[in-house]
Amino acid sequence: MQVQLIILLVGMLSTTLASTSLSRISLVSTTIFDVTKFGAKGDGKSDDSQAFVKAWKAACQAQRIGRSIIVIPARKTFLLKPVSFSGPCKPSRVFVQVSGNIVGPAKKSDWSGYHLDSWLSFSMVNGLTVSGNGRIDGQGPMWWKNACVGNPPPGTTCHAPVALMFKRCNNLRLNGLTHINSPRVHITVTTCKGVILSNLHIIAPETSPNTDGINIASSTNVNIRDSIIGTGDDCIAISGGSSNIKISGIMCGPGHGISIGALGKGGVDVVENIQVQNCTMTKTLAGVRIKSWQGGRGYARKISFKAIKFDAVYNPIMIDQYYCPTQKDCITSTSAVKISDISFIGIAGTSQMDNVVNLSCSKSVACTNIVMDSVYISSSVTPKRKVFGTCINAHGRVSHVKPSINCLKP
Repeated sequence: MQVQLIILLVGMLSTTLASTSLSRISLVSTTIFDVTKFGAKGDGKSDDSQAFVKAWKAACQAQRIGRSIIVIPARKTFLLKPVSFSGPCKPSRVFVQVSGNIVGPAKKSDWSGYHLDSWLSFSMVNGLTVSGNGRIDGQGPMWWKNACVGNPPPGTTCHAPVALMFKRCNNLRLNGLTHINSPRVHITVTTCKGVILSNLHIIAPETSPNTDGINIASSTNVNIRDSIIGTGDDCIAISGGSSNIKISGIMCGPGHGISIGALGKGGVDVVENIQVQNCTMTKTLAGVRIKSWQGGRGYARKISFKAIKFDAVYNPIMIDQYYCPTQKDCITSTSAVKISDISFIGIAGTSQMDNVVNLSCSKSVACTNIVMDSVYISSSVTPKRKVFGTCINAHGRVSHVKPSINCLKP
């Protein structure tokens, strides 16, 4: 009797839960907005910018309880001039399904009259998902001839836009797209929380200047995973104000590796709780590195690089607190970004340089608690070629490291 009563109660509870779920589902509606229904031609020649703006406004202002899906259809190429998609939006979720291709203007004259900070930008849109198997082509080659190289001085204008920018977009998802030939950085995420970037393919020539794959700035709780990135600059760069960043499953090369910084240029920068693991660097200019400017302030701490593979990388492991890419007007200062609690664990591979570990810390502000464990790096030039490590004011501990890093002091 008790068994039958229990079964009856469980059945009643299941029915109640099911009806509750169904009632909730019925309240959530989905509305689809196809950009071609708003006038987009998709012939690769017509300016489809205003059609996209109209589709966005309709999707963003749709009913409050529900979700909007903007469809960019397959087998079409949409030419867009600089466009800004801004919120806040009424639906709880906004999806942008990119099945077709998006290209930027092929002539610089088509960019006149626009703010050149970004080409495609999303701002203040919470619950945004941009996904699909389409391609975003920034038409970069026409920009690269006169681009600024490295990090230009304050006030310098490079006149090249970021291809895709997300600003103040919490709970952002970006998945599946191919990004090629950005004028400058391919993807920038700034002042966002709760971000997942996954299964991306980012491509630009090794010689293309400033074409970072992904830049993260002033953002928290960001997960970047399972992507292929080959560009002319950092595959991934983490800038000041960022914390709780996880990077995994990245195939990087060509490019400048995965970088924290450069930090401290003209002020205070803080970065903490960064995990980089299960990544492969192939023929990159740098492998994993932390870089900061002389004269900066703040800190970079609790950063781990784990299970990293190097294949003919030029500078596999670096801490560079004398960062000055132009090697002109470089300053010397007693102030520096404090670097501490950094670990390099389970790292192996080959280097095209003899100096495979370079820990160049500030002479006045030491790097502390650096841990190197199970790190094995050899020469890619010839297996028996001698490789070595160097340090400036670096303190920590070493275990199972080859070559020996005797310069890392307790």
